Amino acid sequence: MLVPLVTWPIVTLSIILIILSTLLALSILLHKGRGGGMSDLFGGGMSSSMGGVSTAERRLDRITLVLTLIWVLTVIGLLVLYRYGG
Repeated sequence: MLVPLVTWPIVTLSIILIILSTLLALSILLHKGRGGGMSDLFGGGMSSSMGGVSTAERRLDRITLVLTLIWVLTVIGLLVLYRYGG
């Protein structure tokens, strides 16, 4: 008996992965440029830093970290489902 390659857990995790990938890319793009990268090329280096990190930037860092962890767990979940059948 052949196990179908696409089952509802695989489809569900794939949709979650697409959504998480989009949110993760957006959260990374929202970060303030630290200098020396592409943000300086397009005028992002014009702002002066006050030496500290704002509350919004810390919150965005935490959101990005949580999204990254969930993204990694989703990828591992998909690998397990593909390996052992879903």
